[in-house]
Amino acid sequence: MLTRLVLLLAALLFTGFAAPAAPPPNIILITLDTTRTDRMGFLGSKSGLTPNLDILAAQSFIFTRAYSHVPLTTASHATILTGTYPQFSGVNDFGKLLRLDLPYLPDLLHQHGYQTAAFVGSLVLDPVGGTAPGFDRGFDIYNAGFRMHRPGQNRYLTLERRAGDVVARALQWLNTRPHQPFFLWVHLYDAHDPYDPPEPFATRDKKAPYDGEVAYVDASVGKLFAALRTRGLYNDALIAVMADHGEGLGEHGERSHGIFLYDETIHVPLLFKLPRNPTAAHRVQTRAGLVDVTPTILDAAGFQIPEAVQGQSLLSLMTPIPRGVRPASTAHLFADRPAYAETDYPYRAFGWSSLRSLRAGKYLFINAPQRELYDQPADPAASRNLASSSPAVSETLAAQTDAFRNRTTAAISNAASGLSSEQAQQLSALGYIASDAPAASPDSTGPQGDDPKLKIEIANQLHDALLDAEEARYAEVIPKLVTVLADQPQMAIAQMQLGTAYARLKRYNEALLPLQKAVELLPDSGLGHYEFGLALFETGDWPSAAKQFEVAVAHAPRWADAQFSLASVYARIDRVPEALNHLDIALQLDPDHYRANLLRGRILSLQGDSVGALPNLQKAASADPKSVEAHQFLSEAYAKLGQQENAAREHAEADRLKSPASP
Repeated sequence: MLTRLVLLLAALLFTGFAAPAAPPPNIILITLDTTRTDRMGFLGSKSGLTPNLDILAAQSFIFTRAYSHVPLTTASHATILTGTYPQFSGVNDFGKLLRLDLPYLPDLLHQHGYQTAAFVGSLVLDPVGGTAPGFDRGFDIYNAGFRMHRPGQNRYLTLERRAGDVVARALQWLNTRPHQPFFLWVHLYDAHDPYDPPEPFATRDKKAPYDGEVAYVDASVGKLFAALRTRGLYNDALIAVMADHGEGLGEHGERSHGIFLYDETIHVPLLFKLPRNPTAAHRVQTRAGLVDVTPTILDAAGFQIPEAVQGQSLLSLMTPIPRGVRPASTAHLFADRPAYAETDYPYRAFGWSSLRSLRAGKYLFINAPQRELYDQPADPAASRNLASSSPAVSETLAAQTDAFRNRTTAAISNAASGLSSEQAQQLSALGYIASDAPAASPDSTGPQGDDPKLKIEIANQLHDALLDAEEARYAEVIPKLVTVLADQPQMAIAQMQLGTAYARLKRYNEALLPLQKAVELLPDSGLGHYEFGLALFETGDWPSAAKQFEVAVAHAPRWADAQFSLASVYARIDRVPEALNHLDIALQLDPDHYRANLLRGRILSLQGDSVGALPNLQKAASADPKSVEAHQFLSEAYAKLGQQENAAREHAEADRLKSPASP
């Protein structure tokens, strides 16, 4: 009895003073854009590009067979952060709204008391100025702020940020965040083309600039990890690292991504470092998908997984166990779990067939107009198509692919993107084609349209032409787009870019036909009408140019350049009061607009209002100090006001700038 009493008292004592539950961990999500598995040291690469990620991997669970479900940045990140497939979320293209009824990791963590912050490296994940509407839900801080890009501008000040800049912003937030726990998402875009690593990586990897970008990203991640260690935040944090998709690099003919579903763009790095877990690197061979990231993070943090989440928590697989042994409780969930992927980008951008794929058993099956079947263990490069020699296997996997997609598709309409013409132009500067095409036809009717395999070089040529245009290499743009349009004459973006390239080279008469075709194909494109108007203006057809600028302004009333161009052509056709009205609007939108200030000042000066003209001309000279016209017009205005000293100064400056010796 005495023994029982002692045990009872001990039980009561330990019940009353039980150790408190561990606090929820800080969570750090790092997404590496366009990053291939075969560049990762922890996945077998011998190139030495990822020493910092390899150190993290030494303390992590590495999923060696992890797959993206869509080879596009915005859509793939929607899958990562919602735990749902693209066909369920509806975010399968650029500009698709992330619906409020979708489970969303940052929002769920915010509801559990987390401080939440995102630092993204590209406008494709900008919820305000870019193509990711709704992605800022649940975030206290969403650091994006990208803007319209003009040819020749520094892309790192407009379209994207280097990894070092993104990490520096994240670390600045870590210094000021009010409380733990926190959820930090860091997105590093650098490995996306055009490949332009900074030094010393540019020199070291001169012949392989993609590798230089991967190495630079790894170095930037290393700075983040070092800062976390210095702050005492590393060991107790849950850290998840993955790529959103890979890059073709010419394999199967695809130089970038978005079109095909082979391993080079769908097989991705994925690893988790659990909090307070000193476990050495453990490689998990079970198939996993990016759809599993959100449920795994929620499970590891101790939170309930919403029913709408379609992925599965991988936490039960993160226990070192003898080779070939799997816990009985989860064997039925993960035994040869298929991995599904799809892309509607060939259809939306080019009118070709969409593609669907399933990795099941030893096979990779791709449902295309010409079906593809590959024995992955025997043919990891997917070079020998077995579809015709194994029709029964192909039929079975085609049925499984359709059944999986039908089972995981939401019963909602898939709305068009709703991208503005300016956003479409931003995407083209990144090498993408925006489209308002409807969703692809249902899978039950089978693949429809041209097989992308037979058209891939057209996609490559267009992609390269868009990047050339972004870098103002217009002479290189023209032959590529001529090739594209010979095959795809109804492609509006190619017509527009061809006409724009001719115009930038001052070949205005040649620009007119493709630009006219572009606005016929895309009558709602303010940008198309604007470019057509510019070419008409330069050929002297001012009335026709005015009509095009009017349409451009109607579609984009807050576009200062369009307002100025309409004012400029109105001034040429004696509609001066209307010209002044649109100049006023342009200057409300952009008070420092050089050309609008110059034209308004000149008009007022010619009307005899030198007092009214002076502020505009002064601002024009300030905006462009090397403008001969600004200084000439200022000189005339000062002279009319009797300010001879100022007039002489501006006249002398204009003469100096006209001199061949002027710098």
